[in-house]
Amino acid sequence: MRTNLDWYRVFYVTATQGSFSKAAAALFITQPAVSYAIKQLEMTLGGKLFSRTPKGVALTAEGEVLFKHIEQAYGFLAAAERKVAEMHQMLRGEVRIGAGDSLCKHYLLPYLESFHASFPDIKIQVTNRTSLETVQLLKEGKIDFGIVNLPIEDKQIQIREIAVIQDCFVAGEKYKHVATKPVSMKEMSEYPIILLEKGSSSRRYIDRYVQLAGLDIQPEIELGSVDLLVQFARIGLGISCVVKDYIRDELRQGILYEIVLEDPIPPRSIGIITSKEMPLSVAATQFLQLLQT
Repeated sequence: MRTNLDWYRVFYVTATQGSFSKAAAALFITQPAVSYAIKQLEMTLGGKLFSRTPKGVALTAEGEVLFKHIEQAYGFLAAAERKVAEMHQMLRGEVRIGAGDSLCKHYLLPYLESFHASFPDIKIQVTNRTSLETVQLLKEGKIDFGIVNLPIEDKQIQIREIAVIQDCFVAGEKYKHVATKPVSMKEMSEYPIILLEKGSSSRRYIDRYVQLAGLDIQPEIELGSVDLLVQFARIGLGISCVVKDYIRDELRQGILYEIVLEDPIPPRSIGIITSKEMPLSVAATQFLQLLQT
């Protein structure tokens, strides 16, 4: 059954007004247009919906049944309109973010705190994955945007660089003598090296740097988090490759010592990734504006 939805609107307003003329005035249409819509709806449904009264019109039994359902539908529509309005006013909504552990802790966390303070009713969901896994989550529509280590190449996503970071090798007390003067990568490879486990974009970046130096370094230990890299270096289990920007306090306090390379590791970037195909919600757009201020 194909029914013009405008007819239901005319029916609803007529039922609430109790008069064809009042319905016409409320809808800003002519009374004949109201009569036509009601007649067409009655023909489609196969029964009278209104009966004439001295004061206007009243619902028939069939009209009462229809009105209860139409009234409920209008209630749903009104609720939906209110919720959409609340989302635009940042009174409700959700932001889904993908980011690795270290990026979440050392970059994203202050923005999360600021956003939540400004918009406490917006739900925040953070999914911790590697940068490559974050890209996949974005393409599957499971997150609104991601914070990732660059470089990343994918024609389906939009990438915006937001910060530059610097990798470095650090040691604790046991190997701090290595940090007394600049060394070559070959010299440093003679010591136990601790790296992130394979699979992360950070590990691939360091592996590429080592390969370009003509070396094939097999790490003594491979770990799953930057925090563990810091702790293992601190207690003397080896020399760790970490992001210098994340350990400035440890370097300043003398807990860790940076080993200066004769040929420094080139800086790299972190970026925001968004889908080229999926539009962002109002809340996600607001969060991105905060990240880029």
